[in-house]
Amino acid sequence: MATETLVRRTPVRSGARPARNKVGLGTRMRRNWQLYAMLAIPLVWLAIFAYWPMYGAIIAFKDYNVIDGILGSRWVGFKHFERFVESYQFGRLIKNTLVLQVYELFATFWPPILLALGLNMARRKWYRRSVQLITYAPHFISTVVVVGIIVVLVDPNTGVLNQFLGIFGVGPIDVLNNPDYFRHLYVWSSSWQTMGFSAIIYLAALTSVSPELHEAAIVDGASRLRRVWHIDLPAIRPVAVILLILNIGTIMTAGFEKVLLLQNTLNLQTSEVLDTYVYKLGFASEVPQFSYAAAIGLFRSVIGLVLLVIANTLARKFAKSSLW
Repeated sequence: MATETLVRRTPVRSGARPARNKVGLGTRMRRNWQLYAMLAIPLVWLAIFAYWPMYGAIIAFKDYNVIDGILGSRWVGFKHFERFVESYQFGRLIKNTLVLQVYELFATFWPPILLALGLNMARRKWYRRSVQLITYAPHFISTVVVVGIIVVLVDPNTGVLNQFLGIFGVGPIDVLNNPDYFRHLYVWSSSWQTMGFSAIIYLAALTSVSPELHEAAIVDGASRLRRVWHIDLPAIRPVAVILLILNIGTIMTAGFEKVLLLQNTLNLQTSEVLDTYVYKLGFASEVPQFSYAAAIGLFRSVIGLVLLVIANTLARKFAKSSLW
């Protein structure tokens, strides 16, 4: 009779997790040093160009002069902030900046969504790729070139716009020197330039939609618009909310280069915004006012932060989606 060997086994408790080998941070960094080296490049850039300049914001609370330096200059507290709030320029600058940025936010928010939905419904791949390439290309055009194109198109004598209006007996219209046209010119040219790039983000979100949802909706007799409204739009809503929050956070920061290039003495009534005013105070004036310009820039940043927090809170409460 064969001898039976009894093997004792340790009972496994329900819910017990298998033991894992704990690897320290140093070991992980040595094993994946290539990834950490790639990560170090943007972190160094962020530290040098984003965080280190924040040290210079101290001059907003001082009467800065080059001889004494940042630390040696006299501390004046909120003197420059009070000067800006009480100045006659305060209301006009805040109004121009908010109107321009809210207008741009509206004009650049919905066109990419419509473009992405249209491309997603397109059946022919060559057509979809062609339209996407054409609308995406303006994103790579520099601001200087875009402003040059605008100047050529709206020139009162040789511009295509005035030549077209002349066919109907209208014009010529001096668009660049008229303050009433500045905001429309700035906003819709920005919408044209950024529409294709922003649509790519929404197209990426639409790829997560299961084809089975559309198939089931078709079987139930849903039209194409019904499918867009009940399937596609809910899929891109979280992405749209996040982009909207980020745009609201930068609502006090107008596009400095484009505004400055389109700006002249005749349209200054509507084109003078906080960014251009700070530039003129700090660099373009005969006597640079570094502390005053820094105070205005810091004031703008604080307002932008407050708007970002408010927008995120409202989005989390009503849209159930937020940055944090």
